[in-house]
Amino acid sequence: MDTRLKLRGITKKYPSVIANDGIDLTVQPGEIHAVLGENGAGKSTLMKIIYGSVKPDAGQVFWNGHEVSITNPSSARQLGIAMVFQHFSLFDTLTVAENIALGLSSDTRLNELEIRIADTAEQYGLELEPQRHVHTLSVGECQRVEIVRALLAKPQLLILDEPTSVLTPQAVEKLFVTLRKLASEGCSILYISHKLDEIRALCHTCTVMRGGKVTGVCDPRQETAASLSRMMTGSEPPAIHGIERAPGEQMLSVKNLSLAKSHPFATALSDISFDLHAGEILGIAGVSGNGQQELLATLSGEDPRAAADAVLLQGAPVGRLNAAGRRARGLGFVPEERLGRGAVPDLSLAHNILLSHQTAATIRQGMVKTSAINQIAASVIARFKVKASGPQAAAGSLSGGNLQKYIVGREVMRNPKVLLVAQPTWGVDVGAAAQIRAELVALRDAGCALLIISEELDELFEISDRLIVIAKGRVSPSIKRSEATIDKIGLWMSGLWSQEAANA
Repeated sequence: MDTRLKLRGITKKYPSVIANDGIDLTVQPGEIHAVLGENGAGKSTLMKIIYGSVKPDAGQVFWNGHEVSITNPSSARQLGIAMVFQHFSLFDTLTVAENIALGLSSDTRLNELEIRIADTAEQYGLELEPQRHVHTLSVGECQRVEIVRALLAKPQLLILDEPTSVLTPQAVEKLFVTLRKLASEGCSILYISHKLDEIRALCHTCTVMRGGKVTGVCDPRQETAASLSRMMTGSEPPAIHGIERAPGEQMLSVKNLSLAKSHPFATALSDISFDLHAGEILGIAGVSGNGQQELLATLSGEDPRAAADAVLLQGAPVGRLNAAGRRARGLGFVPEERLGRGAVPDLSLAHNILLSHQTAATIRQGMVKTSAINQIAASVIARFKVKASGPQAAAGSLSGGNLQKYIVGREVMRNPKVLLVAQPTWGVDVGAAAQIRAELVALRDAGCALLIISEELDELFEISDRLIVIAKGRVSPSIKRSEATIDKIGLWMSGLWSQEAANA
């Protein structure tokens, strides 16, 4: 049987970096093959070369035993290659079905496609509404669109980049069953994930990359998470040590918050109440699209429609206060979307400081103090080990993980009294994720109150003091982390906490 995909000597150079340096990679039919590496190791560039969206400077690509030149994504799809990107390639003003139709033949009937999308989404446990416009979707829901689009093509090679970050633990298991079934039918899968336990449970082979080169190939089933981490980074991620302490004063309080939909596809919020204290991390778990976006917009001030006393910041009613007013009162905010909301791609890292540091220290009489923002940016880069050429580097030039470290660092450097964080380590490698989590825990230990929304249950269990779950615009009672289990939280993510209490 011919090898499904073989790369030989693939090299891609950019002005400031060699993204891929003589990469060799072999994928067999029916093999689930992991590609593991830190952010900036060259994984995404290599996948884009396979998919035809980036042209290599040197090297050969063999497909089913024959050398091929994959000049664009269309030619890749014709060969039978499908890819789910970490950064999505969707048009905001089109519907889910219209976006998927763009990659199909021109005679595709939209009504029939909508049925296929709904059937495929249901089959794989990926809740999706084909008629929704993409601009109304959360990041997690956009990822579902990409996964369903790839599965519709019935590919011979499926490239998946962080595919499980939008799923409950139960749905992850269901997806794994599906991927194993695809593999048993001969479909090859290239699987990029920073979840080492997933790679060990699912994949047959693992290629490890560091600095644009292959540093090892192994059977991940024979490795531990620690040994894979050492292969990837040269060391194990540091353990997180928080200080055991009683929570302090109440810093953020939400009282009977109900809010109608802001658009037809939004999630209405229903009777949400919880408190957040100084010196604690409250984690919010939930499947993407269950009201996380709407709750964060209400808490951050982006959506000031709530009753004034529905949101209290240090005891003061702020439900009608805008985002700038809440920042002035000590609130910090890290949105889930890195590019476009968390950072302006074309602006320098220094100028991106101004998105949250608009104080007398950075602006005087309407004029930006360039030396001040350069100094703050340099401090963030150094403290958070951001791989960037300096404060003048464009935000869009950073890898996803490095940009996330920068955005989190920018907020941490403000020393907020309350910090809201959405998806703190989305698509971030093991080392960077550990660093971000350690900084958040250190901020908590310094007395900050943190509200963290994440679809990474392992992350929430690692750093949270208490947990609540959001499902269909409602929140569960809070539970101490020490009393929570993955199974219980996974069940609650389906909205079943009331039923569980009734059966107790």
